[in-house]
Amino acid sequence: MSEATVDVADLRTPGGPTDPDDRTDEPLRADIRLLGRVLGEVIGEQAGPDVLELVEATRVEAFRIRRSEVGRSELADRLAQLDLREANHVVRAFSHFSLLANIAEDVHHERRRRHHRREGSPPQKGSLAASLALLDAAGLDGDVVARELAGALVVPVVTAHPTEVRRRTISQVQQQVTDLIRQRDNAGPDGIDERAWSAHLSREVLTLWQTALLRLSRLRLADEIDEALRYYDLSLFDVVPAINTELRQALRERWPDAGLLETPMLQPGSWIGGDRDGNPFVTADAVRRATTRQAETALRHHLAELICLADELSMSDRLVTPTDELYALAEASGDDSPFRGDEPYRRALRGVYRRLAATARRVLGSVPGEAPDVELPPYELPEELIADLTTVDASLRSHGAGALADDRLARLRDAVEVFGFHLCGLDMRQNSSVHEEVLGELLAWAGVCEDYAALDEAARVELLTGELQLRRPLVRPGAELSELARGELDLLVAAAEQVALLGPRAIPNYVISMCESVSDVLEVAVLLKEVGLLDPGADGGPRCPVGISPLFETIGDLQAGGTILAAMLDQPLYRALVANRGDAQEVMLGYSDSNKDGGYLAANWALYRAELALVEVARANGVRLRLFHGRGGTVGRGGGPSYEAIRAQPPGSVAGALRITEQGEVIAAKYASPDLARRNLEALVAATLESTLLDIEGLGADAEEVYALFDDLAARAQGAYRALVHETPGFVEWFRAATPIRELAELNIGSRPPSRKAGDKIADLRAIPWVFSWSQARIMLPGWYGTGTALESWVDGSPERLAQLQDLHARWPFFRTVLSNMGMVLAKTDLELAARYAELVPDPELRDRVFSQITAEHERTVRMLLAVTGDAELLADNPSLARSIRNRFPYLEPLHHLQVEMLRRRREGDDDELVRRCIQLSVNGVATALRNSG
Repeated sequence: MSEATVDVADLRTPGGPTDPDDRTDEPLRADIRLLGRVLGEVIGEQAGPDVLELVEATRVEAFRIRRSEVGRSELADRLAQLDLREANHVVRAFSHFSLLANIAEDVHHERRRRHHRREGSPPQKGSLAASLALLDAAGLDGDVVARELAGALVVPVVTAHPTEVRRRTISQVQQQVTDLIRQRDNAGPDGIDERAWSAHLSREVLTLWQTALLRLSRLRLADEIDEALRYYDLSLFDVVPAINTELRQALRERWPDAGLLETPMLQPGSWIGGDRDGNPFVTADAVRRATTRQAETALRHHLAELICLADELSMSDRLVTPTDELYALAEASGDDSPFRGDEPYRRALRGVYRRLAATARRVLGSVPGEAPDVELPPYELPEELIADLTTVDASLRSHGAGALADDRLARLRDAVEVFGFHLCGLDMRQNSSVHEEVLGELLAWAGVCEDYAALDEAARVELLTGELQLRRPLVRPGAELSELARGELDLLVAAAEQVALLGPRAIPNYVISMCESVSDVLEVAVLLKEVGLLDPGADGGPRCPVGISPLFETIGDLQAGGTILAAMLDQPLYRALVANRGDAQEVMLGYSDSNKDGGYLAANWALYRAELALVEVARANGVRLRLFHGRGGTVGRGGGPSYEAIRAQPPGSVAGALRITEQGEVIAAKYASPDLARRNLEALVAATLESTLLDIEGLGADAEEVYALFDDLAARAQGAYRALVHETPGFVEWFRAATPIRELAELNIGSRPPSRKAGDKIADLRAIPWVFSWSQARIMLPGWYGTGTALESWVDGSPERLAQLQDLHARWPFFRTVLSNMGMVLAKTDLELAARYAELVPDPELRDRVFSQITAEHERTVRMLLAVTGDAELLADNPSLARSIRNRFPYLEPLHHLQVEMLRRRREGDDDELVRRCIQLSVNGVATALRNSG
């Protein structure tokens, strides 16, 4: 077949069934057709007509498989015969199409939201407007609102877990294509030069085709820090302050006397550079780099905005009369230019710029922008800068220029309030076992205790509380310590330096991984005391600017979480420390390891139960609890729509405060543009407001009975999951053969090692590659396994019991969200494709024994899900995702078949570089099409 006879338009046609009456999605289909046509033209021009013909033939066959016209074995056999060059082209073609289809979908979502707003439709669920309408309807008392929102805080915490498979360069090209589609949308059919626009689009797709999808080397920690910071310029500098301002104004309009939200409710956070649990690259220098780069980003933004503001505020005092305070600010600026003699605002703002530049020089050692020619004293605190900007604001309003005060000046003042000089809080995290080892060494060096590890819990707590009553350090500078102990102390010294330099908001929390006891918490307190962060002898009792947050991760630790918190608060010294932090205690909950430990339903229920227990303990002790949810991008790691997830939390567990991790590929999906960032951040804030101020759970007097029922279901689900994952002989061998777990370690997608320690046990493997591997093989086991057995065995053929579950699904957000998220996972599961991966298991008996268990549980889970929800098919409650899967998944078909073939060749000893590259490209393509990885 020649190039001329290949219908390149077909390359981008969805090919699945569509609703002919659904006109609202026609622009999406048009964009997919357009992008596919351009990609086809580029492939034909760059790779030749034979490659285009191969790609098109493969596409046609993939859609025939989806329509059940042919079996998968025919395509698999044909792709297995390709030489490496041909296979490489096919993988790249279908990876690029998936990427372009994602762009079309994202733009279409924006298009639908704009249409929704133009039509004057009711505000969409998850928006601030919709939540405020719910609050209005509830008729809430202002005193109640003020009490519940005291200390309100919503913090999305960006982490660098290795699941972002795209290079930054590829993301930049994606952004160019996205901007072009938006440009055409905004301009209309007659508003652009179609020929020039099409040429520009072709150039971008050509750039995409000629740019390597894979990194040559693994990401460094410094790269991950810089990668996260770019989202501030892309969206966060604009969106975060705007949401805070809108929310504050809306609440104060409704309850003007309640004194609501004195501080910003929405604030950003980060783990990148502070999370050293299993990451040897997080060192003292990494902490300094992370906090310094964050401060540089904030100060650069503020300085640039001041320059723009000075350009805009050109008012002459020959025409207006500023306030005396504004004149004083101008006189203190050191600006004596005769050209600005009648422009007091410009003079004042030049002085503000000079003071902020001096702050930057004090903090960073240099000025990230134009260095001023006059030195002024630096600002010590962001509040001083805000005060000067408030002076400018008041003066503008005094002579009728309030409209100017409400524009850039207001945005800058709001930005300084949120981002300060530090940009975002950097959390520290380390494993409890490391703290025990390091502290044991320090105690032995000081002659306090020769064998701390041999002490029981009571003896440890007694020793540690004694140490926390003394100001003296355990070791002197220069003490001879192990590499581990010296590294940990140096890192904490660096943290203390940055707190002194940037203020307590720079490093707000210390998270303890695998926290299992009170001594695990007190060990960290002693280490913080060792570097001067915790002062046990401060006036008014012990004080520490860094909060200590226990992280409960496994099922057992979650079940013990309430008991551990109660024991922590029973310690007088620790309780005094909490009191001096405003009676606030943060607890982090781990979604990933609990799922890996006990399976999907058991982990979700253990988290719910843990939250109930923690709320009860906090309430009994007069402590304000803040929960930090360690969610990943996939359902198997706590992922799913954030709005629904927050609303599904148990009563009292949100209480105006919420921290939540944003990991890997989720960051780009949520924050790559202002529109995306606003939608996702509004959802976090809206759900927090609703969960705090409204009765969401809706179980009422039935709660305890329902909780007991789910205790039973969770135990059944955990038993089924552990029987497969932890108790089936040969399961680990099966998993390592039937998924690309070994090959993922070679993919340069993160600085962090895939395992916490060397070993061949599931427990040694990080949750992220665990979930990532199951996703690649299209089994998605962490997101559903065990639930079918639990539901079926409990119902046991009883119509009454099934009706009880159906009723709970209808009225209980937790159960509805758990099943909805599981439905999404099951819709992305494809056991026919998974069977191809299972063929990689060399032992036929093991292969069939494990896979038969998986297929039986999958059938059982789908059947029970549909029975409980009453739906006829998966994703009946999510038609947009159903359409997305229908449109995109045929393009996954060749990627999976070629991945399996290349895995087979590699494992049989083919060391050709193109084999390895094909595997990695297919991993990239599958992750792109699935839109989540780990």
